[in-house]
Amino acid sequence: MKVVVQRCKYAKCTIDGRVTGQIDQGYCLFVGFTQSDTPEVVTKMVRKIAKLRIFNDENGKMNVSIQDVHGSVLSISQFTLYADAKKGNRPSFVKAAKPDQAIPLYEQFNEAFKTYDIPVETGVFGADMKIELYNDGPVTIILDSEEVQ
Repeated sequence: MKVVVQRCKYAKCTIDGRVTGQIDQGYCLFVGFTQSDTPEVVTKMVRKIAKLRIFNDENGKMNVSIQDVHGSVLSISQFTLYADAKKGNRPSFVKAAKPDQAIPLYEQFNEAFKTYDIPVETGVFGADMKIELYNDGPVTIILDSEEVQ
């Protein structure tokens, strides 16, 4: 599982002119799954994201979590995080989980933030989404479940 965490002041997902998710301060998360991902991997990643201290404290040091700032999450499914562009110019996506596996994991991922009292807005899995993002910092952290403890 890979998650791109972008600290934001504002983020919005629009599909065919309709807003499906919108937040103010928090994280815009781009979330991708691979075939080896499990519910346990999802739980581990949500815990890591909820506990990350990448908001500034009163001294301007990144030392505060999304829970501390009462932030929200905009969660966007993105299978292209598992693109393989080693050969040729057209990426392969064979490492990305198929929808029948990825959709339940994505739903679990979004639901799990409730455990931490973090509100979640979403895009729509598999849709052509337009993301508007006001990145704060910019601060962008890339998490790979194979590297997260």
